[in-house]
Amino acid sequence: MKSKIHEYPIKNIYSMSKKTLILSLLAVILYACGNKENAQNVDELIAAKNVTALQAKKTALQGEIAKIEEALATLDVKKEEALVAVQTVKDTVFTHYLDIQGSVDTKENIIIQPEYSGTLTSLTVKAGQKVAKGQILGRVDDAGMSQQLASAENQYALAKTTFERQKNLWDKKIGSEIQYLQAQTQMVSAQKAVAQIKAQLAKTVIRAPFTGTIDEVFVEKGEVVAPSQQGLMRIVNLSNMYVSTSVPETYIGKLKIGTEVDVFLSSLGKTYKGKVRQVGNFINPNNRSFGIEVSVPNPENLLRPNQVAKLKIIDYVSKEATVVPTGIIQEDGDGAKFIYTVENSNGKTGTAKKVIVTTGKSSDNVTEILSGLAPNAIIVTDGINNISDGMKLNF
Repeated sequence: MKSKIHEYPIKNIYSMSKKTLILSLLAVILYACGNKENAQNVDELIAAKNVTALQAKKTALQGEIAKIEEALATLDVKKEEALVAVQTVKDTVFTHYLDIQGSVDTKENIIIQPEYSGTLTSLTVKAGQKVAKGQILGRVDDAGMSQQLASAENQYALAKTTFERQKNLWDKKIGSEIQYLQAQTQMVSAQKAVAQIKAQLAKTVIRAPFTGTIDEVFVEKGEVVAPSQQGLMRIVNLSNMYVSTSVPETYIGKLKIGTEVDVFLSSLGKTYKGKVRQVGNFINPNNRSFGIEVSVPNPENLLRPNQVAKLKIIDYVSKEATVVPTGIIQEDGDGAKFIYTVENSNGKTGTAKKVIVTTGKSSDNVTEILSGLAPNAIIVTDGINNISDGMKLNF
């Protein structure tokens, strides 16, 4: 019996699904085998109980099915070829970061409060002005303390002269000891009175506690101020900025003073290089974390207290790591991770090979490969969804 399967166009076979192809070819076979000129109808053979003829027809059909399976093994693939992008894997330095969020701050950011009650008789600064440590910012009316100081200083001068004369007499064994001690006591009391008035008078002078910038002034000259009222002004030093944040306790031992940190300010679109300057010694029982401070340079004075910062803290470095783009790593039905490499490459073409790998940490869209990838392997980086193991690749 001459089969008509070889007369069926291959291009039609290629375009059909496997199931449709089998059904179509079986129909052709049945037609060929059922031709009245070559064999009797199957129903007639069954009705006639012709076992020999039925066995012969079964053998013929099995042979044709075997030919179909052989054809499908060749044709049933995604594509015969695929266009991909590749790259050669080289050992490189791999750095993993801990990404956390923090807040910009400065310890030199205070509201200056008046230390003495009275009328603000002088205000020598305005918002935005830079001031030096100790510079006079304003004065409060001293309510006559200057005159009191002058009187106390005169009394002290007299007491000091009296004591010195009494001492000279006592050294010459002239006069009584009680006169000498009384003169000494009066001088010391006058001296303390002068010091006390000076301390009170100093509180009427408002000075800058540190070098910085007057951020805001809350009062006007002539207002009555008191320690219990609102502050006079805010002063900020932007040259000593830092970022504070909390880190999970699992990083104890990994973070040390001096550890480099990338500080990204989304509001500025800038990244600054900082260093850990303080590591907390207390674990917060509520969130199992400890605090750190990262010093940040501020050469352009763009940083401000309470800005949100994103920190990238180096917690792992491998100097000779094998890394691949994270997006090319796939996972099969068994949960194994794999990538496609290129075998038999001539620089333009090659064959796809599925390679099972063990992965490590991921950072900046790359992942460290711990095992499974040969040195200098060529990996497929683009077009991975259109290939399968053993496929011819063009690149």
